[in-house]
Amino acid sequence: MTTYTIRRTTTPPEFTGLWNGPVWRKAETAEIASFHPAGSDHRPGVSVRALYDDKALYVHFKVNDRYIRSRHTQPQDPVCQDSCVEFFFQPKPGAGYLNVEGNAGGTFLCYYIEDHRRTPTGFERYRPIELQWFSQIRAYHSLPSVVEPELTEPREWHLEYSLPTAMIEAHVGPLGPLSSQTWQGNFYKCGDETSHPHWGAWSPIGEELNFHRPEIFALLRFE
Repeated sequence: MTTYTIRRTTTPPEFTGLWNGPVWRKAETAEIASFHPAGSDHRPGVSVRALYDDKALYVHFKVNDRYIRSRHTQPQDPVCQDSCVEFFFQPKPGAGYLNVEGNAGGTFLCYYIEDHRRTPTGFERYRPIELQWFSQIRAYHSLPSVVEPELTEPREWHLEYSLPTAMIEAHVGPLGPLSSQTWQGNFYKCGDETSHPHWGAWSPIGEELNFHRPEIFALLRFE
């Protein structure tokens, strides 16, 4: 099974988009290169790195993109409609998972999902992350908050953010020391309502176009 190793850092990132800076250069790199055939012929180059310490997870996406659009600006807006990168992770087997979706302008949607079966209003059992947690997510985005009209020329953009351990524990329970733990999850790229829709994954999702399938998540190993 595909495995990504999340390395420990002794120094938090600077949140300035330094992909090869002194902190991020120590992280393992994953590539989002498996694109679903339902999408257009647009295949952005997407790399992602993750680190952790006792206080947070840190995630950094670097995207070589085109047809970039970012309209949503409020927490819990449907940012998957924009140029968007996503991190889904399930800390405990059989428990729920969190989906962290961020658009190119640095707006986030995050749910805790315990039953991912679809309903007319979302999922069978889920709850949006409480709004007070969003003020504790530190983030850097290289593009403006709003990108409209769409940018049609090639452009590199970055989204870098922290996820407080306390926020995760508030939903899944105590985690204990992360070192040597193995979680499950996946990294994604999408752009549902751009001129060139696309859906990419780090670990392939198979024939069904559905990112919300924890049964096919890959392994996230904490070093």
